[in-house]
Amino acid sequence: MSAQPEPALLYSEEEEALRAAVRDLLTDHCDPAGVITRTESAALHDLPLWKSLADSMGLAGLLIPEELGGQGATHREAAVILEELGRAVAPVPYLTSAVVATEALLACGAEDLLSELAAATTVAALAVGLHVAPGGAAAEARLENGVLHGELTGIADASAADVLLVPADDGGLYAVRSADATVTPQVSLDSTRPVARVSLDGVPGRRLGDTG
Repeated sequence: MSAQPEPALLYSEEEEALRAAVRDLLTDHCDPAGVITRTESAALHDLPLWKSLADSMGLAGLLIPEELGGQGATHREAAVILEELGRAVAPVPYLTSAVVATEALLACGAEDLLSELAAATTVAALAVGLHVAPGGAAAEARLENGVLHGELTGIADASAADVLLVPADDGGLYAVRSADATVTPQVSLDSTRPVARVSLDGVPGRRLGDTG
């Protein structure tokens, strides 16, 4: 007996309305020629577009609970947004800040930083390189005398972040203000995905929780 095909994922009317709103915004502000031009410029992120998504539409706090200023939505809504951003190759730090970093902060219970993300006053990035081999260990900062040292490479959207979430060799995850680190853009294998080197030279960090 042949296996039955898996049912297709069906979106609700509300989710399709969200998709249409995001698609309309991207159609107006993220044309293919502009995306290609931006990959060849120094301004790799479209900050006005990010402001429209994060602030005007309130999507930076989509996964953040309402009591912290977010939307309290689910990963289904996040998937809708990510599908549209991927379709347009939108140069915004949505995946890194509003999804990946947000999930890390939720796991750590960092309510103050989550409120900043929800208010679109802060962009965060998890400082784990994109090019970690399967089963390999990600690079960590070195904690010495209460401050962080080391170099982390291939960090997606680090150049757009205000806060970096840095794993350290004591097993902790630390919040580091980007202004305290040295963030240097690197050449990426994917020109639409900006990555950077993060150098830490005696940088203070706030321990948020365990990396696990």
